[in-house]
Amino acid sequence: METLLYAAELVEENGTYTLVFQDVARDTVQTTPVPKSMVDKLPVFLAAFSAKLNSTPSRGRW
Repeated sequence: METLLYAAELVEENGTYTLVFQDVARDTVQTTPVPKSMVDKLPVFLAAFSAKLNSTPSRGRW
């Protein structure tokens, strides 16, 4: 059974970006503004993160 622990959304409104982060277990939500330069780099960051995860030995959790 899967249990959602965290959820994140990147919201754009009138050219302004906001990261909305929800801690489902604690029922809390945090928001923070995100500069466009960081938004533009997000695909590169996610690709590097994914590559890093895929290069480590599996511990049976994924």
